[in-house]
Amino acid sequence: MTRMPITNTPKAATIDHAQPVSRTLARAFDDDPMMRWFFPDDSNRQAGLARYFTTLFTRQYAQHGVCERTDAAAAFWVPPEGQEKAVPDAGTVEELQNILGDRAPLFRDAVRAAARHTPEEPHWYLAVIGADPAARGQGHGAALLRSGLAKADAAGLPVYLESSKPSNLAFYEHFGFIVRGEARLPGGGPVLWAMRRGARPAADA
Repeated sequence: MTRMPITNTPKAATIDHAQPVSRTLARAFDDDPMMRWFFPDDSNRQAGLARYFTTLFTRQYAQHGVCERTDAAAAFWVPPEGQEKAVPDAGTVEELQNILGDRAPLFRDAVRAAARHTPEEPHWYLAVIGADPAARGQGHGAALLRSGLAKADAAGLPVYLESSKPSNLAFYEHFGFIVRGEARLPGGGPVLWAMRRGARPAADA
């Protein structure tokens, strides 16, 4: 049987894609310092992460953001007009608390710490991006990043993100991001880096 090639061409991600998108992101973030802080137990981290990303995707980003996927990666973006609506409502917060259990206070502290670095200027926010480790090096993350950056550049707006994984900083810097601040998350958590990329002409995306 001929195996279908895995394509890294970005395409829209809708709620119908929640299961594969969440599984992909669970694998992508298994070694992420902040996710390991939220889900310290190796035995149930994958299941917890899948529920976590399903909740964020279906209740927030698929509703108020721009979500894209490839066959092995996914990215959630929020343009300026969706940022107030993308804030978790009471139902989403309750669901996340159920998923995180006794780690829920750490999540709340992390959200507050990150909010201190959020720029006041209109911007696109890269909330989540991740590629399945089995497909890393095949351009999936880069393709999704370029796609979102092109939309931000077309709108003439900067882009903001946070990362807790040191090895990712050089990847983002390659695309023009600059570290603008860092915070040690409360309760012995990892460092969170805030990064910004200024708007560029569309041809430079």
